[in-house]
Amino acid sequence: MLNDALGESANGFDLEITESLVMQDIEANIGKLSLARKMGLEVAVDAFGTGYSSLSYIARLPVNALKIDRSFIVNMTRNSDDLSIVSTIIALAHSLGMKVIAEGVETREQAVLLKLLRCDEIQGYLFSPAVPPETITRYLCDGKRLDLDG
Repeated sequence: MLNDALGESANGFDLEITESLVMQDIEANIGKLSLARKMGLEVAVDAFGTGYSSLSYIARLPVNALKIDRSFIVNMTRNSDDLSIVSTIIALAHSLGMKVIAEGVETREQAVLLKLLRCDEIQGYLFSPAVPPETITRYLCDGKRLDLDG
């Protein structure tokens, strides 16, 4: 009964854990992340690609999403290596049934390229700098949306 109540209250909340932190004690963290998922939390690995992940563990992690670190996004339109890394992370995540979130999107060119690569979500200064909670409410009520097609 407690898990049911927690699951309902957790619905809509996301937990982000950095790649380096999850890898510090992978076996224990797999158990903890499994518990978080059972509670109804969405779980994402933040700053993916900057830590020391073993690919053998990525498939075992009970997570919903991988967040591509900003360091790859910033240069992907000018650096073919970063573009290859971004493309590969997106393909890997999708093949494992995870969604992909790109962090640090600052330009329309980056956003359009990520859309073409089938990145599921993007976030960054292109949309908005960090804002206080009352501004978020106003932003959502205004229905603001960025059109990447036009």
